[in-house]
Amino acid sequence: MSTKIRRQTGQKKVIRFKRKRRIRSRVEGTLERPRFSVFRSNSHIYAQIIDDVKGHTLVAGSTIEEELKGKVKGTVEGAKTLGGLIAKRALAKNISQVVFDRSGYLYHGQIKAIADAAREAGLKF
Repeated sequence: MSTKIRRQTGQKKVIRFKRKRRIRSRVEGTLERPRFSVFRSNSHIYAQIIDDVKGHTLVAGSTIEEELKGKVKGTVEGAKTLGGLIAKRALAKNISQVVFDRSGYLYHGQIKAIADAAREAGLKF
Protein backbone atom coordinates (compact mmCIF):
# COMPACT_ATOMS: atom_id res chain seq x y z
CA MET A 1 0.00 0.00 0.00
CA SER A 2 1.45 3.31 -0.96
CA THR A 3 2.18 5.92 1.66
CA LYS A 4 0.18 8.45 -0.34
CA ILE A 5 -3.06 6.59 0.38
CA ARG A 6 -2.16 6.26 4.04
CA ARG A 7 -1.60 9.99 4.43
CA GLN A 8 -4.84 10.96 2.71
CA THR A 9 -7.20 8.50 4.33
CA GLY A 10 -8.24 7.34 7.74
CA GLN A 11 -7.41 3.98 9.22
CA LYS A 12 -10.76 2.40 8.23
CA LYS A 13 -10.18 3.23 4.58
CA VAL A 14 -6.64 1.84 4.66
CA ILE A 15 -7.95 -1.44 6.06
CA ARG A 16 -10.65 -1.56 3.36
CA PHE A 17 -8.06 -0.96 0.61
CA LYS A 18 -5.92 -3.82 1.93
CA ARG A 19 -8.96 -6.09 2.00
CA LYS A 20 -9.93 -4.95 -1.51
CA ARG A 21 -6.47 -5.71 -2.89
CA ARG A 22 -6.56 -9.17 -1.32
CA ILE A 23 -10.00 -9.91 -2.82
CA ARG A 24 -9.10 -8.58 -6.28
CA SER A 25 -6.05 -10.85 -6.41
CA ARG A 26 -8.45 -13.80 -6.52
CA VAL A 27 -11.52 -12.38 -8.28
CA GLU A 28 -11.41 -11.76 -12.02
CA GLY A 29 -14.27 -11.27 -14.44
CA THR A 30 -14.36 -12.91 -17.85
CA LEU A 31 -16.89 -12.66 -20.65
CA GLU A 32 -18.56 -15.89 -19.43
CA ARG A 33 -18.56 -14.77 -15.77
CA PRO A 34 -18.07 -11.00 -15.49
CA ARG A 35 -17.30 -9.29 -12.19
CA PHE A 36 -20.19 -7.68 -10.29
CA SER A 37 -18.50 -4.78 -8.47
CA VAL A 38 -20.13 -2.62 -5.79
CA PHE A 39 -19.07 0.78 -4.42
CA ARG A 40 -20.78 2.69 -1.66
CA SER A 41 -20.34 6.31 -0.78
CA ASN A 42 -21.87 8.05 2.21
CA SER A 43 -25.08 8.81 0.35
CA HIS A 44 -25.30 6.53 -2.72
CA ILE A 45 -24.55 3.04 -4.03
CA TYR A 46 -22.98 2.24 -7.39
CA ALA A 47 -22.79 -1.16 -9.09
CA GLN A 48 -21.32 -2.40 -12.36
CA ILE A 49 -20.79 -5.65 -14.17
CA ILE A 50 -17.32 -5.64 -15.73
CA ASP A 51 -15.45 -7.81 -18.23
CA ASP A 52 -11.87 -7.58 -16.90
CA VAL A 53 -10.29 -9.23 -19.94
CA LYS A 54 -11.38 -6.43 -22.27
CA GLY A 55 -11.70 -3.80 -19.58
CA HIS A 56 -15.31 -2.97 -20.49
CA THR A 57 -18.28 -2.19 -18.29
CA LEU A 58 -21.17 -4.31 -19.53
CA VAL A 59 -23.93 -3.10 -17.17
CA ALA A 60 -23.97 -0.22 -14.70
CA GLY A 61 -26.40 1.38 -12.31
CA SER A 62 -26.56 3.62 -9.27
CA THR A 63 -29.00 5.26 -6.93
CA ILE A 64 -28.37 8.67 -8.57
CA GLU A 65 -29.64 7.81 -12.05
CA GLU A 66 -32.92 9.25 -13.30
CA GLU A 67 -34.86 5.98 -12.93
CA LEU A 68 -34.13 5.75 -9.18
CA LYS A 69 -33.42 9.37 -8.23
CA GLY A 70 -35.73 10.65 -5.54
CA LYS A 71 -37.21 7.18 -4.92
CA VAL A 72 -34.28 5.51 -3.18
CA LYS A 73 -31.11 6.52 -1.42
CA GLY A 74 -27.98 4.73 -0.29
CA THR A 75 -29.80 2.58 2.26
CA VAL A 76 -30.54 -1.13 2.52
CA GLU A 77 -33.85 -0.55 0.71
CA GLY A 78 -32.04 1.36 -2.02
CA ALA A 79 -29.52 -1.47 -2.34
CA LYS A 80 -32.34 -4.00 -2.80
CA THR A 81 -33.88 -1.89 -5.55
CA LEU A 82 -30.53 -1.38 -7.27
CA GLY A 83 -29.66 -5.09 -7.06
CA GLY A 84 -32.91 -6.02 -8.81
CA LEU A 85 -32.35 -3.36 -11.47
CA ILE A 86 -28.78 -4.49 -12.21
CA ALA A 87 -29.90 -8.12 -12.44
CA LYS A 88 -32.70 -7.22 -14.84
CA ARG A 89 -30.30 -5.27 -17.07
CA ALA A 90 -27.76 -8.11 -16.98
CA LEU A 91 -30.32 -10.74 -17.92
CA ALA A 92 -31.45 -8.53 -20.82
CA LYS A 93 -27.84 -8.70 -22.12
CA ASN A 94 -27.74 -12.51 -21.63
CA ILE A 95 -25.50 -12.36 -18.55
CA SER A 96 -26.71 -14.91 -16.03
CA GLN A 97 -23.57 -15.80 -14.04
CA VAL A 98 -21.27 -13.30 -12.35
CA VAL A 99 -18.46 -13.19 -9.79
CA PHE A 100 -19.30 -10.94 -6.83
CA ASP A 101 -16.69 -8.33 -5.88
CA ARG A 102 -17.59 -6.58 -2.62
CA SER A 103 -14.66 -4.14 -3.02
CA GLY A 104 -13.34 -4.68 0.48
CA TYR A 105 -16.62 -3.89 2.23
CA LEU A 106 -17.84 -6.30 4.88
CA TYR A 107 -20.63 -8.59 3.67
CA HIS A 108 -23.58 -7.18 5.61
CA GLY A 109 -26.08 -4.35 5.34
CA GLN A 110 -26.16 -2.69 1.92
CA ILE A 111 -23.65 -5.07 0.33
CA LYS A 112 -25.60 -8.15 1.43
CA ALA A 113 -28.88 -6.55 0.36
CA ILE A 114 -27.66 -5.78 -3.17
CA ALA A 115 -26.27 -9.33 -3.55
CA ASP A 116 -29.45 -11.00 -2.26
CA ALA A 117 -31.68 -8.85 -4.47
CA ALA A 118 -29.59 -9.67 -7.55
CA ARG A 119 -29.80 -13.39 -6.73
CA GLU A 120 -33.58 -13.19 -6.28
CA ALA A 121 -33.88 -11.43 -9.65
CA GLY A 122 -32.05 -14.26 -11.41
CA LEU A 123 -28.28 -13.71 -11.30
CA LYS A 124 -26.18 -16.69 -10.23
CA PHE A 125 -23.11 -16.25 -8.02
